[in-house]
Amino acid sequence: MKKEIKIALVAIVGLVVLFFGLSFLKGLQLFSNDVSYFVKFNDISGLTTSSPIYANGYPVGTVKNITYDYSKPHEVMVEISVNKQMTIPEGTYAQISTDMLGNVRVNLNLGQIPGQKVKPGGVINGTVQLGALADVQQMLPAVQKLLPKLDSILYNLNTLTRDPAIAQSLHNVRTITNDLTYTTKELNMLMGTLNSQVPGMLTKANGVLDNTKTLTSTLNNKVEGLDIEQTMASVNMTLANVQKFTDELNNNQGSLGLLMRDPMLYNNLTSAVSAADSLLVDLKAHPKRYVHFSIFGKKSK
Repeated sequence: MKKEIKIALVAIVGLVVLFFGLSFLKGLQLFSNDVSYFVKFNDISGLTTSSPIYANGYPVGTVKNITYDYSKPHEVMVEISVNKQMTIPEGTYAQISTDMLGNVRVNLNLGQIPGQKVKPGGVINGTVQLGALADVQQMLPAVQKLLPKLDSILYNLNTLTRDPAIAQSLHNVRTITNDLTYTTKELNMLMGTLNSQVPGMLTKANGVLDNTKTLTSTLNNKVEGLDIEQTMASVNMTLANVQKFTDELNNNQGSLGLLMRDPMLYNNLTSAVSAADSLLVDLKAHPKRYVHFSIFGKKSK
């Protein structure tokens, strides 16, 4: 009889430990003073009981129960258990978020209405945070549109890389690079040669400058030996004579002026020239009128 009582006590203790263990694994705190609130969701996105509740990144409770209202297909009521020291102000809403590992939790975004709070057992509105995966899903249609273009681009790149002209161009680039390297070496050698010859070139340049100074000094001495005033006086006298000659030509009193400006003299000269020309013409036409010539002579009248 005692053995059976011991077995029954062990079984009862095992059931109690199992109950408390399962409650602990689910995140439920037994014999606690937490208060319950209800969150209304349209979609719980994988939320389960014992999922953690966070406020400002700090765990403040767990999901206690999930109830699906079959009369309202678009409404899921989630009961959450929150630490009694937590005050939830009006305007607070809950948001379901999922991390990269698939862990689901509820974030309480506390409202900004001071002096007003949600009473225990009150209802809080809930939403679902789309996250990065949702953004990727939104981008999928655009990516699908780009896939044909990407395929065409890859095909063109493959065609281009298979073109033997590309390999030849790369070979030419290598040759050009080698030529540039050789040219650079030659330029360095040339610059070295020029650097070595620069002192001699400077010496020659200094000699040329000295010769230039000597030539300049010689020209200055020759210019100083000339009588500039006498030369200018001669030039002025010549210009005065030219001016006098020009004035005489322009004056009607002088011979040259009369010759150039007297129309009567011009007409007389023209008449004389015309008469002389007529005389010569008549002389050629009738020479016997002006010249009498006989071999045997002629009796005088």
